[in-house]
Amino acid sequence: MHRTLVLASTSPYRRELLSRLGLPFTTANPAVDETALPGEQSEALALRLSEAKARAVGAHAGDALVIGSDQVAILDGVVYGKPGNHARAVEQLRNLSGHTVNFFTGLCLLDSASGQTQIRGVPTLVTFRTLSDDEIERYLQREKPYDCAGAAKSEGLGIALLESLRGDDPNALIGLPLIALCDMLRQAGIAVP
Repeated sequence: MHRTLVLASTSPYRRELLSRLGLPFTTANPAVDETALPGEQSEALALRLSEAKARAVGAHAGDALVIGSDQVAILDGVVYGKPGNHARAVEQLRNLSGHTVNFFTGLCLLDSASGQTQIRGVPTLVTFRTLSDDEIERYLQREKPYDCAGAAKSEGLGIALLESLRGDDPNALIGLPLIALCDMLRQAGIAVP
């Protein structure tokens, strides 16, 4: 069965991950407001945004399967998103230093023809080493991970900041849980592999 596959994201990291499956796909900017709702729990935020992104793109995708994904980093109930700049990245890494953080990734596969969705959450527990200010500064100068939740880009030099990773899918930490996505695609009738 051939269906159009659309990634509701402009993230180069998610695009690279999805390309590993060897399936043709396009990308589209979901243009979704990522602000948390009053009282919204962090995991619920990631799940809601993954679905909102898929639905925003699916509304204009015709007969397609649309993939939405969103990730939050959570420590003691505080959500750490994309820092956006150097000062916020320093602050985030100082706060995460020496702690175990839940990088929770929401994933949604929307069948735009039927409106049906499959939604999953994939946690990855990341333990940061205790980081000195010099280590943080050297890392940020080299990597500039201002577009990564928690300012830690594990697929690059950010791996040196970590003590351990625990999760079911190493791709989830980068932003697109491929193991769960492959299962969802098979359930939607797509042959993977």
